[in-house]
Amino acid sequence: MAGMRFRLLGRSGLRVSELALGTMTFGTEVRWGADRAACGRMFKAYVDAGGNFIDTANVYTKGTSERIIGDLVKGDRDRFVIATKYTLMLREGDPNAGGNHRKNLRASLRGSLERLGTDHVDLLWVHAYDGMTPIEEVVRALDDVVREGLVHYVGVSDAPAWVAARAITMAERMGWAQYTALQLRYSLIDRTAERELLPMARALDLAVTPWAVLGAGMLTGKYAEGARRRGRGRLEIEPSRAKGVITDRNATIVREVRSVATELGATPSQVALAWARTRPGNIIPILGVRTLAQARDDLGCLDVRLSAEQEARLDAASSIEPGFPNSFLASDLVTHLTFGGTRDRIDAPRDRA
Repeated sequence: MAGMRFRLLGRSGLRVSELALGTMTFGTEVRWGADRAACGRMFKAYVDAGGNFIDTANVYTKGTSERIIGDLVKGDRDRFVIATKYTLMLREGDPNAGGNHRKNLRASLRGSLERLGTDHVDLLWVHAYDGMTPIEEVVRALDDVVREGLVHYVGVSDAPAWVAARAITMAERMGWAQYTALQLRYSLIDRTAERELLPMARALDLAVTPWAVLGAGMLTGKYAEGARRRGRGRLEIEPSRAKGVITDRNATIVREVRSVATELGATPSQVALAWARTRPGNIIPILGVRTLAQARDDLGCLDVRLSAEQEARLDAASSIEPGFPNSFLASDLVTHLTFGGTRDRIDAPRDRA
């Protein structure tokens, strides 16, 4: 297996491995979780491959994920870049037990530090935009915990592009800690982040840590058997295998992924991860695994190199409409009117199209 390389976390100087280890499965409090022994084996496989970037959250397996991570890094804490999240609640019935506001940030971070057994986290994510807390409150509260040394860097997850961009602009103007990274859903199955979020990340020099890179398991190829066509243009998994449905579009993508995998002597999962790793920008996929076999398989993507022709086939099978305003601005008419018919004669280093 190829050795893990490292990337800068966005505009910071922090070095993180090119694959992050997701730990939403660390703990048996959820039906898809793994016990501590299995978590230890997955963690070791990742570390042996050169990984140092661990992604968790205060709510993962009701806090057990953080406890397991704390135990696993004990004695070698500074070797690892530990990222956790706040926003989602651990306690029902309390309106302040969740959200982006300062009170929940403080309470959540305090709990995370205790469970992780550390005095700081390297990266704190705003887990999800709550649509209610003023952006200036969030940015200032994050700056406070950075200044106190409780957090080294901050990032934003699952938020509209305008929210992240406004927060970064505000922090930049006020001299507060700025987001260095963006977490979002992205895969061959779901490329909608390419419309606004990924262009924003490239423009603002944010690292991107996509989750569900295997399309909720569809890109592993494991749903190909037992799928049957039902209704108009829809593939549905047999009830005994049901974890979702596969549309005709998704079935086409899965077939292309399997075809490329066969050509390369790789697995479909490795092809899907290799595609994500080579997308434009600073993309650091999160591995979502629950067994040692899955961890080893996913880490094998480090050895997979897609040809230009294979990338083009995967792109064609999974392409999406750019949507407004992207398709409108890229149209021949608008381009002609904007540049007076000289667009092809202008060398524009800042052009991010």
